[in-house]
Amino acid sequence: MTPWLIATSVSVLLQTIPPPAPNLQPPVSVRQLTYAMPDNSRNAATLVTPAASSRGPHPAILYLHWYEPPRPTSNRTEFLAEAVELAGSGVVSLLVDTPWAADGWFQRRDASRDYEFTLEMAKNVRRALDVLLTQPGIDKTRVAVVGHDFGAMWGALAAADDPRVTHLVFMAGSPSFADWYLFTPKREGIEKEAFVAKLAPLAPVRAVARFSPRPVLLQFGTSDKFVKNDDAKAMADAIPGPKTFKTYDFEHELTYQARVDRVAWLREQFRLQH
Repeated sequence: MTPWLIATSVSVLLQTIPPPAPNLQPPVSVRQLTYAMPDNSRNAATLVTPAASSRGPHPAILYLHWYEPPRPTSNRTEFLAEAVELAGSGVVSLLVDTPWAADGWFQRRDASRDYEFTLEMAKNVRRALDVLLTQPGIDKTRVAVVGHDFGAMWGALAAADDPRVTHLVFMAGSPSFADWYLFTPKREGIEKEAFVAKLAPLAPVRAVARFSPRPVLLQFGTSDKFVKNDDAKAMADAIPGPKTFKTYDFEHELTYQARVDRVAWLREQFRLQH
């Protein structure tokens, strides 16, 4: 057993606190924990598990939230109700904190390290997968990453070359990290061209192509001011393998129907009983 996992196990035992959960239908369990990161810092997460009596092995989902401050869901609580719903069907979910959970993170970030930060975050997502997949009773043939906005983009980048991930849900993410980073600070001319070229190998649009032939669900809003319809189509067109492409007459947040469709897709892919 690795040292970081020992620390994780201790955290589960010592740092469990009452969950910020909706009205739960017992016996779903919601626990708060921390785990060691690659840089030896600790990260907070919410682990949602089915009843102890639920028969395994259990499918697993890693949820990565969006960045939309000051919205109250701009943190790991975004998918909590969804994870609780799926736990009723036997799914184990991990919802993790990210640097963009902090209000104002984007403006305060060290933009000179955008490239390095992008690589580091992909490693951090894979560490979260380590934590999820060491939970007892996981079915390692049914493992999904579900991400929204930045969560989608880093989820795709981390999952593309990680064979442990069998399914991907990509919600309202951009084809390129440069699309977001160039909002601030502004870069022009040769500096901008060099920046875009440096980030190109890490582009989510390339990552989803490498994820094939594993199944992908893509969800986009047709009125999204951040991710244009042509960009959404480019993401879908980049995937040669199995894909489901859904759009919604809404903005970057997407709709409740998107959640309904996402849960239905996961249930079908994981062969879950309703």
